[in-house]
Order: sequence, then structure tokens, then C-alpha cells
Amino acid sequence: MDHSGASGMFLGEYRHTIDAKGRLIIPARFREGLGEKFVLTKGLDGCLFAYPPQEWAEMENKMRSLPLTRADARAFVRFFFAGACECEVDKQGRILIPGNLREYAGIEKDVVVIGVSARVEIWSAERWEAYNSQAAGQVEEIAEKIVL
Repeated sequence: MDHSGASGMFLGEYRHTIDAKGRLIIPARFREGLGEKFVLTKGLDGCLFAYPPQEWAEMENKMRSLPLTRADARAFVRFFFAGACECEVDKQGRILIPGNLREYAGIEKDVVVIGVSARVEIWSAERWEAYNSQAAGQVEEIAEKIVL
């Protein structure tokens, strides 16, 4: 099964460790869809979001359409853009995650990289386990509330 590709769909969960210099191997199945350069930013729920260039451009357009008169919209745009950086994949398939983003996501050693449709999320393994435990009990309840 292809885990990424032309459709821009990212699927799956991969466990890696970050090295002492803050470098993380991006799973090969995600590298193709993300490209050699992609955008990494603060995500929701205490993780990092990685977007391929075209998906980032779409997010930028959505952000531009938010009403700047609303304080919450301004705060979200600042959060999203101020934390963003362009990452380049090295010959070993690694990216350097800046210190401010590692700190935000609580990433020290063990990392979980997951595919979530059009983006990739990078979690500290500890936070991912905690999130999964908490969310597991709510998934059925949430599914009943949303139209699939």
C-alpha cells in the first residue's frame, strides 16, 4: 500500500529517535509526498505539523481569508506562521528540527511520525501515547457527532 504520493495522502505511524543535534529521519514513505523542502510549524494538541509546499500554499490562502478584525483569528495566524520554518531533507533522509519547535512539542528523544491525510504530524512519543489514551475513549462519541 502506498503511504503517500500524487494524491497527497499521508497514512501510517512510524517511530524514530531524534539525535543529539535535533535531526530526525523522515520515513521514506513520507519523503516523496513532502518533497525535498517542506514547511514545519507548531501544530495543535502539542505536536508539529509538516506540510508539502502546495498544501502550505493552500493553508496560507485560508489564513489570508480570516478576518483580521477578530482577535482569535489574529492569534491563530501568528501562532501558525511565527512557528513555521522551511525544512530541507539531507542525503540521509533527515531534517533538523529547530530548538523552539522541539521545545514546543516536548521532543527530546523518542518520536512518532504519523500521516494525517494532507499533512504529517511529529509527536514526542510520550505525548502521542497520552493523547491516544485520552482520545481513545472519545472516538466513538465524536464519530456519532460528525457526518462521515
